[in-house]
Amino acid sequence: MIRVKRGNVARKRRKNILKLAKGFRSSQSSLFRTAKQQVLKSLRYSYIGRKNKKRDYRRLWIVRINAALKPFSLTYSQFICGLKKSHIGLNRKMLGQIAIFDNNAFKLLVNMIK
Repeated sequence: MIRVKRGNVARKRRKNILKLAKGFRSSQSSLFRTAKQQVLKSLRYSYIGRKNKKRDYRRLWIVRINAALKPFSLTYSQFICGLKKSHIGLNRKMLGQIAIFDNNAFKLLVNMIK
């Protein structure tokens, strides 16, 4: 049986892991075994973080809309229900931006719903 030499492949795999671990603390950036564990954990955290970011922004937009509706004595849920009934297809991101930067347009929206 012919012996297979894996030197180049193994070295490349280890170098890639250590490159991803650059900037980690202590042995987690220099020793392969601990670096691999930490890289796997950090990749998991980054995946979860991307999902959480979407949640956080949606919550922020809802808070902004709700705060802008306080002077009109409307709740957020009443406002969204009114938007759906009047077939206005603005998403929460746009509504949040309008609420902050363009008060007149937001007033028009609220008056259309009322």
